[in-house]
Amino acid sequence: MTTLRVLSVGTDGSRESMDAADWAAREALRRGLPLRLVHAGSSRRTTPPPLDVDLPRRAVLDRTALQLSYAHPALQILARRRPQPPVGALLEAAANSETLVLGSRGFTGYAGFLVGSVALSVTTRAPCPVVLVRAGALPQDERTPEGRFRPVVVGLDTASVTDDVLSYAFETAALREAPLHAVHTWQLPPLDGRVRGGAPAGDPAHHESLGRQALSAALQAWRAKYPEVEVSERLLYGQPGHHLLKASTRASLTVIGRRADALRLGASAHSVVHHATSPVAVVPHS
Repeated sequence: MTTLRVLSVGTDGSRESMDAADWAAREALRRGLPLRLVHAGSSRRTTPPPLDVDLPRRAVLDRTALQLSYAHPALQILARRRPQPPVGALLEAAANSETLVLGSRGFTGYAGFLVGSVALSVTTRAPCPVVLVRAGALPQDERTPEGRFRPVVVGLDTASVTDDVLSYAFETAALREAPLHAVHTWQLPPLDGRVRGGAPAGDPAHHESLGRQALSAALQAWRAKYPEVEVSERLLYGQPGHHLLKASTRASLTVIGRRADALRLGASAHSVVHHATSPVAVVPHS
């Protein structure tokens, strides 16, 4: 049996999830994939719905699908309602998706996926890349005033860089015809008097050189595979979270990795997920 290649998005009828669904629709068209809408949770409501959700007239999935079909007439849309709790439903969707898209925040106390602990739980357990889209995200935010896509930013730890993260980042940049900014940070190790690689442990020039070599080596094969992608290597001193957040302000997408066997994000990834201004793709890797 052939598995359907699909991009999925969680939707609960809120404006935040509609922003995520619209981003997901544009991404599905870029990748030539159907878009699957996933609405999770019981149909029973314990509190009144938000004012912008007219459930008595039209179900959440129908309303979302209708709006997206008008905005993106070439898009194939699939709608799936899942009665199980949000985390399980979204993880089930992720297991059968190339990418899962979630809104950055939403409302609570209402049937649907709840951003916050639920979104974070899904992000740290999903077997596919999860993209978190900020509330209020607009198509024009992805582009420069000249109409080109803003850069795709990828944060790299050269000590554990993997093909999964680089593959996603390069493919995404190629689809957008956007430049790729590869950000790697370095810090001096503790001054313990030891000598490493022929230079003192506290020698900044030595460690900067090692970082630059490692970054170039990590990107070499991917540059050859995607010669059309303009790549910028950015070796920066300091905390990775700080530099990635700064880079995200000028990005169309920020890509970071997480270990597939870890059920929590590291400090830098956690900071980027919660505070980046661009959409963030969290890519699991071994």
